[in-house]
Amino acid sequence: MLRSMCFTVVAFLAGAAATRAQEPTPVVIPVVPADSADVASIDGIVAAWYEAVSGPVGAPRDWGRDATLYLPGIAFTTVETDSVGRPRARTTPKDAWVQDADAFLVESGFVERELHRETRRFGNVAHVWSTYEWETADGERGRGINSIHLFHDGERWWITHATWDDERPDNPIPDVWLPGGQSAP
Repeated sequence: MLRSMCFTVVAFLAGAAATRAQEPTPVVIPVVPADSADVASIDGIVAAWYEAVSGPVGAPRDWGRDATLYLPGIAFTTVETDSVGRPRARTTPKDAWVQDADAFLVESGFVERELHRETRRFGNVAHVWSTYEWETADGERGRGINSIHLFHDGERWWITHATWDDERPDNPIPDVWLPGGQSAP
């Protein structure tokens, strides 16, 4: 999205005939049945969540598989910082997030991995704190923590919401959330 906005500004300033960047082609999210291995356990659904967004440069993401993991209508909340470093929550419907993120994920060769997990469960609800790291094909890297809310309907697990915050110099991941108590880089 940022690249599209930058292109628009450059085209306008250069006096190009087109004054706006062409809208990206919408991502079609196929309707597929859930893979029982993805939704039968907390381990399965968390693994599928990471796998669906990961892949090499040019590889389409498996949005059909991804869509089977969530209750309809869920949203993601990301923590962003404003120009003076204050945290702000941005909540986006999951399908809108897919539309915004797809081009970046495919073009960058984005891969995300779980480093550490802590799960709390009571009855049919669970909360997963999942420390992650990501990297792109050009070597850009980062880490953070996903807060994943889950519900079991008696037959399978569903993700009901996810919130995440990235590691920053003023927000290092505490050792307790890292494997083996390793320190932040």
